[in-house]
Amino acid sequence: MTDEQTEAPDSSAVRTALWRAMHVQVDPPPHVVEDEIGLQLAGPGDDWRDRPDMDPQTTSGFRAAIVARARFIEDLIAEQADHGVTQYVILGAGLDTFAQRRPELASRLRIFEVDQPRPQAWKRQRLVELGYGIPNWLHLVPVDFEASASWSGQLAAAGFDPGRPTVIVSTGVTMYLTKDATAATLRQIAELAPGSTLAMTFLLPTELVDAADRPGLRASKEGAQASATPFISFYTPQEMLTLAHGAGFKDVRHVSGALLAERYFADRTDGLRPSSGEDLLLATT
Repeated sequence: MTDEQTEAPDSSAVRTALWRAMHVQVDPPPHVVEDEIGLQLAGPGDDWRDRPDMDPQTTSGFRAAIVARARFIEDLIAEQADHGVTQYVILGAGLDTFAQRRPELASRLRIFEVDQPRPQAWKRQRLVELGYGIPNWLHLVPVDFEASASWSGQLAAAGFDPGRPTVIVSTGVTMYLTKDATAATLRQIAELAPGSTLAMTFLLPTELVDAADRPGLRASKEGAQASATPFISFYTPQEMLTLAHGAGFKDVRHVSGALLAERYFADRTDGLRPSSGEDLLLATT
């Protein structure tokens, strides 16, 4: 893992993977998503559950929000695959493990994971080391976003067909980008074939976050700043809808965290609920 051409994923990607594993290990069933493969990939060491950001009680809302959005995305993919969509693009894939956990569904698709070159090379190496390999329907597409490389051009070079309907997903990314960069990404995606669907998460301004969740959001912002990956963009739902409309999408919807809480947690008796602060844009071309 010391190859200079590889580089471990950032702390946010690792934390997300560990929270998905924590959900399986500390929350009673039914589990919203079952994912311990991300934990295998991250290989954080035996004491990972002792990390302050893994405290089962104080971080339960974040953990629930992470698995809620993952489940929503996977339900969307299954629905679209049943409607004949055969391409799935993940922008900023990080330690996403859909391809490894859901091979019966994933193998019906051509999956394109887009990420920075060095963390992606690291992930490729880990998948091989753990015995998962890279099946022929999974394409790892390296793109140097910092150098303003064209991810759409790199996708095409990897075999992506822009003329076919696609599900394209971006989770946990927009807060790190300028609003101009996100608008440019939306315009690129809106040019995909009719019938394509985008799911993109975004962070809400502090005043729209439930009061009980504001200290957690503040701590997340401070942690991101300390890691040299500051949160720089927040959106009201209407602002995000307006951006998507302006980019050229035919239909745009706001999917609130509260809706996900109701859909996936309403019948739980353990009190597990997602924290507020992150919502989704669902848009179709």
